[in-house]
Parts: sequence; structure tokens; C-alpha cells
Amino acid sequence: MVDAYGRVLRTAAVVAAGALLATGCSSGGGGGDGKPPRSTPTSSGTAASGTPSATAAPTAPDFTPDPKRVPRTEAAAQRLALAVVAGPDDWGPEYVKRSPYVSEPGSWPVLDTSCEWEAGTLPRSVLYSVTAYSEIPASGGKGPLRVAATVTVHGAESDADWEMAETLEEALRCPDQQLREGERITGLMSLGTPYGTGGNNTTTDSLIERGSYLNDAFKGPQFYSWFQTRTAQVTVAAVVKGAPGYTEAETNAAQVRAAVIMQDRLKKQLGAQS
Repeated sequence: MVDAYGRVLRTAAVVAAGALLATGCSSGGGGGDGKPPRSTPTSSGTAASGTPSATAAPTAPDFTPDPKRVPRTEAAAQRLALAVVAGPDDWGPEYVKRSPYVSEPGSWPVLDTSCEWEAGTLPRSVLYSVTAYSEIPASGGKGPLRVAATVTVHGAESDADWEMAETLEEALRCPDQQLREGERITGLMSLGTPYGTGGNNTTTDSLIERGSYLNDAFKGPQFYSWFQTRTAQVTVAAVVKGAPGYTEAETNAAQVRAAVIMQDRLKKQLGAQS
């Protein structure tokens, strides 16, 4: 666990730095309680990538899922997703469940043409998707720090790959997005890093989006970050919406912790062989 944490921490740091420094990056977004699962992929998704180039790099992680443990049905996908998704203890000792804690079955927010998130229909490619909501309640002059974790199980790796591409494409289309009434994210930048590039040595693909979170209940902008990875046909994501009284370093540490835990669980669930 310690080694995995260190590897992903380095990956996230490298990607985050690239996202902030690369002026040619796309801008990215979110929705719901942070960014929800993606809308149905389109043929233009692969064009929206800020992935840095690499030479003579490995093309895939050094493990292979056990075919017998790869979900093929909704029931199997549900079991895997619920076993993997990060709960409050995975973010840190101060976190608790929000109410409601888990998203409704079949929920799938989509980004409309006005760059606002609304309820959509679960794509056929998705076997199951779940989001778990946690927070540190407001106290001692600090605002409520809200986080969320999403696990989406597709029927095929290519569909999960499209979800990653679509995430980057939406970022180009809507740099500023309305999450819900009174909540927005703005000035977002995003960067994708397939395995073997940008310090990503742990997952098939990864992306990070960072920007400002605006809440009518807070004074001034807060930090926003979305970190998503793909392993085989499954994507996992961890999102943080900052709050007054918390530093970027604190939220980054919690986000990486949750992401590492989910990645480790996913590999165990898939019976990955080194």
C-alpha cells in the first residue's frame, strides 16, 4: 500500500503540474457533486487529449485481469463497484457519510449544450455506476469539505476508453460549468496521461482536472480537482470541492489516498496477475 501510494502520489503531482503549466491544455469540468460519469461517447472523443508525448515507453501496466473475474453482467458489475468505491474512512479519519450517501441506481448526469449538468440516461455500454459522497462537516470556522468517489464498470475496455476521451472533450467544450444552483466550477484545466507517459506507471490511463469551485455559501473561489483513472474496463474517480479553512495540500493528500485505495481494490477484485 505504501509503495502504491507513493507511485500514484508522484503520478498525480506530475500530472497536476503539467495541467497548470501547459498553456495548450484543454479546460475541464464537472457536475453533480463534482464531475459525474460521462455522457455517451462520440466519435470525436479521441481528439480532445492533452497527453504529453513519450518515446520508447511501456504501453500497458504490467498486470492482466483474470478473465473469469471480469464483470459481464449488471449484478457482477454492481458487486465490483460497491466493493471498490471509496467511503469516508478511505478519504481520512475526519470524513463522514453525506446524506444521501450513494447515488441512485441508473443515475447518469450529462453536460448539456448550455454547459449545465442535468439528469441523463445510462449508456448501454455501462453495466453499473455508483458514486459515494463523503464530507468533513463545517466546524471551527471551516466550511464543509465535500468529496465524492465514482466507479463505472463498462462492458468492454473500448467503452471505458471512450469515457476517458469524452471527459477531455467535454473539457474543451465547456471550460466553465454549472454544477447545480449556487455551485459552479470555472477556469478548469485538464490533462490526460496514458500508461508510460507523464509519470503514470500504475494505471492504463489517467486524467486530472483542476480549477476553481464557486459556491454562493462561500466567500471567494475554492480549489477544485477531479482525478480519474482507467484499469481494464473500469474507471474510478475522486473529486474534491474545496472549502474555506482547507489548503490545497490537504485536499490533494485526501484525493490521492482515496484514488490509491480504489485502484488497489480494483486490481484485487479483477484478480490481476503480475
